[in-house]
Amino acid sequence: MAIKWRKELEIGIDVIDNQHKELVDAINKLLEASAAGRAKEEIGSTLNFLSDYVITHFNFEQEYQKRHNYPKYAEHLKLHQFFLQEVQEMKRQFEQDGASLPFIIQFNKRIVDWFVNHISKADKDYAEYVHSLKGAK
Repeated sequence: MAIKWRKELEIGIDVIDNQHKELVDAINKLLEASAAGRAKEEIGSTLNFLSDYVITHFNFEQEYQKRHNYPKYAEHLKLHQFFLQEVQEMKRQFEQDGASLPFIIQFNKRIVDWFVNHISKADKDYAEYVHSLKGAK
């Protein structure tokens, strides 16, 4: 089941929303491949994309938060560090064991759960903070 981009996922910071849409596209590509029985062919490129994406995207978010003196920066940073470790562990597991069906199911679940929960809670929190500052966006 694909993730449908919807208004509730937007945090109202265009550059970050656009980055999140890139992740949705990559997740959906893997989910569609899974539904078509082609997940084993797609999982490697999705993992490579995700490995690069989390570093680039998290660095951007962190700089954005620092620039606006986000008071929960350290807490948000820990969430990013935890997920980065998760991605590295999934990549290591993939390189060691390959694309088994249980791995693909677990990967899909972890990525979708992270994406929806992180955006709807942590990212929205800092976006609300930034929007509360005069003239910030």
